[in-house]
Amino acid sequence: MALEGEFSSPRLSRLEIEEQRFVELFVLASGSLKEMARVLGVSYPTVRNRLDRLIENLHKQRMLDEQRKQKILQDMEDGRIPPKQGMRLLENL
Repeated sequence: MALEGEFSSPRLSRLEIEEQRFVELFVLASGSLKEMARVLGVSYPTVRNRLDRLIENLHKQRMLDEQRKQKILQDMEDGRIPPKQGMRLLENL
C-alpha cells in the first residue's frame, strides 16, 4: 500500500523523538525548567541548554517553511504551478 501526494506536518512533529519528549515534559512540568531538571536528574543549565537547542531548531523550521512559502508564491507568479494547486500547497504549510 502506498500513499502519494504532497503533505505537510506540524513543526513539532518534525522534531526528533527526543525533542518531542522534551516538549511534552516541558508542558507537563508547566514550563518549569527547575522541575524538569529534577525529573530528568540533570542540572538546570543542562535543561536550559536543551531548551535553547530546541528553540533554535524550531526557528530553523519556521525559516524553512517561509522559504517554501516564497517558492510556491514565485512558482505561481511564474506560471509553473496553477493558482489552485499553489493555494492548496500554501494551506498545507
